This record gives sequence, structure tokens and C-alpha cells, in this order.
Amino acid sequence: MRRSALLALPLLLLVSACDDYTAPSLYQATTPECKTWTEGSRFALPRGISVYATPPVTLKEGGTELALIFTLPVGTQASFTRLSFLLEEPKQAPFAEAKILTIYQRGVSRKAEMVDVIDTLPIMFSAVGSSAETQWRLRLQLPRQLPQRFDLSMPDMLVAGKRYPVRTFTYRYFPERQAYGMCS
Repeated sequence: MRRSALLALPLLLLVSACDDYTAPSLYQATTPECKTWTEGSRFALPRGISVYATPPVTLKEGGTELALIFTLPVGTQASFTRLSFLLEEPKQAPFAEAKILTIYQRGVSRKAEMVDVIDTLPIMFSAVGSSAETQWRLRLQLPRQLPQRFDLSMPDMLVAGKRYPVRTFTYRYFPERQAYGMCS
């Protein structure tokens, strides 16, 4: 009995070390005006997992797109608590859902490979074993009519059985650039 307790001690210490995670700021905007153009925003999750949001791109044919890049170190997995990315004006109910256009995964040390195009998010993202890190890239389409300022509300993520909130990314229209951009 005593021997099994001694063997379990290192395992318990390893598990408790994983709980040292402190979430970065959960809201991207640092000022009420959100006047500063930002080229992108990275949010760290436990176990080295991260999500990076890009600034939106205005398309010539109309419409706006942005990308979310989830990076997972080898041996990790993450899943969503909901399968939608909601758009909302600050402190208001969601006004739309971002449409997922494409999803692909690639090991960062390999050439990108398209995965099957699917209509909904996969239930779980997993890292591939042949690369130190795996990227899952989601290209999202936003509605044609957007308010002057809006937030992209991310679903919480499940990592190693625990639920973690993910940053709300903030965007606004910049008249001097005549485009929407990410702001802080």
C-alpha cells in the first residue's frame, strides 16, 4: 500500500503542476474607445495550446473574412463547449454567427494539407504525432452588414477535462483605413 502511494506522488505533482495556468485578459479591448489598430491577438491556454485571431480582410466582391489559428503541441487535444462563433456588440446579445468557410490542419514542420471540408466544427482538435505542433486554421465569413464595433465571442475550450474561457476578440471600423480592423 505504501509503495503504491509513493509511486502515485510524482503523478499527483505532475497533475497539480498543470493547474498553474492563469488566463490572460479575457477581453481584448483595453480602452472603451478601442482606438488602436492591432495586427492580431494570441491567447494562451493550458498545456501550450493557443488561439490566434487575425484582423478581418475586406473582400473586393464584398463581405469580410477573418481567420482563427489554433496551435496544439504534440500529444495535446482541445474541444469546444459550443460549435459556434458569435458576433455581438459590446455588452449586448449576439446579432449573428460567423460562418465557417474552410477548416484545415497541418503539422508546422510539414506542408499544409486540406482536411475534408465540413459544415460544422470538429468536436475535438488533436495534435498530429509527426510534428512538434499542429495548427488548425478556421476561415470565418462575417455578415455583410456589421456595426461600427463588434466582438467575436469564442466558445470555452475543454483541455484535459477542464473548462477554460477564451478571449473575446474585438473589432471596429477604422474610417482612416476604410476597413474593419482588430482593435485594443
